Amino acid sequence: MVCRDDWHRIAMAGSWFAGLPATFADALLTQAEPMSLAAGQRLFARGEAPDGLYGVLRGVIRVTAITASGQEALLAMLEPPQWFGEIAVFDGAPRTHDAWAQEDCELLRIPQATLLAELAERPQHWRDLGLLMTQKLRLTFASVEELALLPPTRRVAGRLLLMAEGYGTWAGRSKRVLQVSQEQLGLMLALSRQTVNQSLRELETRGCIQRNRASIELLDAQRLRCARDGL
Repeated sequence: MVCRDDWHRIAMAGSWFAGLPATFADALLTQAEPMSLAAGQRLFARGEAPDGLYGVLRGVIRVTAITASGQEALLAMLEPPQWFGEIAVFDGAPRTHDAWAQEDCELLRIPQATLLAELAERPQHWRDLGLLMTQKLRLTFASVEELALLPPTRRVAGRLLLMAEGYGTWAGRSKRVLQVSQEQLGLMLALSRQTVNQSLRELETRGCIQRNRASIELLDAQRLRCARDGL
């Protein structure tokens, strides 16, 4: 169990939270409620009414969508100290995706009504919350561009870099070993497992990564950036 004294330290490791005014950051943590999920447990489903803003303290949350044919699309894997659920705070509309615990997780939840009351009292903080959404919107446009324009190996290289940097949310750090399977990468990038395997083999030959049984180790981030950029 992550103790309350560690909430601030974990949250401040993220660039969005670290950039918040101290009064707003303190208010969020004061109003937050801890919750736990077992591996495989669903946090919320597409179409459900919004119930607040979430932050990951421990574990991995898998954000997915299901096609009409029943195929899963893996949109993101969220790790500490990432926050999510802000879209529904703005529009009050139902959840747009499903969220599942990839492994045992501990989260913070700021209830919707509590957060809206805080923002009504201090409306200047709507912009601070909006920065969380625009951070993700930029990544969404980049992902659409990847799918439309880039060949598989460049897409795989780009996604590995994004994951290593916490999708741009980590403050001044990156991750060397990624707990992600070839199947999961394929679901994220709309690629077959065979194509992902071929791309990873190419990146390994270039000295960018090393494939392990259940993880991928980044050996040379600069070479991986070159592969992403087609150099």
